[in-house]
Amino acid sequence: MKKISLIFLMASVGGLSCKKVLDVQSYSSITDATAFATADRALLALNGVYDAAQSGGYNGGTEKRGYPFGSANIEQEDVRGEDVINVAAFYQATYQVTHNPSSANAVALWDNTYGMINKANVAIEGFRNAATSGVLTSAVATQYEAECRFLRAMGHHELVVMYARPYLDGNGSQLGVPYRDVANTSGSAVEQLRTIPRPKVSEDYQKILTDLDFAEANLPTGTAGTAVNTYRATKAAAIALKMRVKLHMGDYAGVILEGNKLVPATAPYISPIGGWTLTATPDGPFNATGGSNNSKENIFSIKNDANDAISVNGSLAGQFGPANLGGRGLVAISPIIWNNSGWKCDDKRRTLLYTSGTNNINGTSIMTIKYKDFTTKGDWAPQIRYAEVLLTLAEAEARQAAGVSQRAVDLVNAVRNRALANPATDAYTTASFTDKVALVKAILLERRIEFLAEGKRWGDISRLSGENNPNYSPGGVPAKASNGTQGASIYNCGGTFTPTQAAIPYSDYRFIWPIPADEITQNPIIVQNPGY
Repeated sequence: MKKISLIFLMASVGGLSCKKVLDVQSYSSITDATAFATADRALLALNGVYDAAQSGGYNGGTEKRGYPFGSANIEQEDVRGEDVINVAAFYQATYQVTHNPSSANAVALWDNTYGMINKANVAIEGFRNAATSGVLTSAVATQYEAECRFLRAMGHHELVVMYARPYLDGNGSQLGVPYRDVANTSGSAVEQLRTIPRPKVSEDYQKILTDLDFAEANLPTGTAGTAVNTYRATKAAAIALKMRVKLHMGDYAGVILEGNKLVPATAPYISPIGGWTLTATPDGPFNATGGSNNSKENIFSIKNDANDAISVNGSLAGQFGPANLGGRGLVAISPIIWNNSGWKCDDKRRTLLYTSGTNNINGTSIMTIKYKDFTTKGDWAPQIRYAEVLLTLAEAEARQAAGVSQRAVDLVNAVRNRALANPATDAYTTASFTDKVALVKAILLERRIEFLAEGKRWGDISRLSGENNPNYSPGGVPAKASNGTQGASIYNCGGTFTPTQAAIPYSDYRFIWPIPADEITQNPIIVQNPGY
């Protein structure tokens, strides 16, 4: 799988040196013409696309890190928000919002995501040719293409969230990111890319949804709780990702339409497609042996394991885990969320998923134990859980309703109640909320709590800031705890905490990341984000 995956080239123009453009067969003795010559090789090529989603090079070196989805999107998106603390200097540029066009993390995410996207495009072309020649049946080739288009859509959505203004800022009228949907395997292909300017955000979203519609129509139904249907895309994964995309667009009716495919009208909530459902306890999605988190709740995850793990500098357990348990203690939970009065002090997630441990500068912090494989770095990177499906649908239902939506209350309760010590008395009712605004706020807080240390925070900050609704918008990058803050005394459930790192308003150019300098240099038609 590793060998065949190396034949594919980067789709980021800046990621291509002249030698890489001209010498397209230098990476492996297996060429792109023979990679699809047999059914077995075609499957290995598909595995190469998933491998590219897991990890790639970093800072021009050979060290593997989890870009784009093996861990990096989780780490970077959480550190961009306010609910974790960057303990040491590891994520300082992200945490303190000081990236420039040459910053290693901003460049690595761009280059490796486009690298994965181009591998998907090369594979799609190969699968189509293999079907024409009879190497693959039409059904198998179409399924493989659907898997690649799912990953292509997920990659482009990650890029537009990180490097562009959100859809809700001007209904998609802001500059988006290049949408690469043609294989780039030659110098002439690179030259063609240099003639295509940045599209609008709305155009990116249209193509993302087109890819996901194809994926939904052609992916297998799958079976919840099986490994292969967790780390390979299924119909439910495509639908759930469409829900996320439409939530970013403010298309709440569209979210409901998609969500109703996966969520029955009443509890128990078990997806009629694939059987995905919540685990009985909030730690269920994170308790698999050896990090293989394939519970019935985990709809799609990126696979890591002992034989194909990212480096210690990128692993989830290493970055988030306390030093006294074998992690590096680099990312701690922030008292901003830990002390939030809306998070009940007897919530089971506080003890099942977090612990007081040693951080990287020998202080004591609250740290997550969602990721436990400190030895082999094999924790799968959770990308889509059924809990997200339920909370996304709950938010859409709450926003669409004239008053306080009973269905939205039921959906948020499904996620929240399993963590409550006393659900019989502490569960929400419609009477818990004075109006729909209060309900939406409760759902947004529940998302922060449920997906803490899972990389969902920046996506919410982005879309809500772009919405510019005073009821929900954080107004930009929220105020944070100071970089390196440590000490057990700052954690006090229900207590107060005053952030010491100032907020950055949405209007500030630093709200979005810069396009990498190499991309701008080698592809001048791609204009830089203002301010950089």
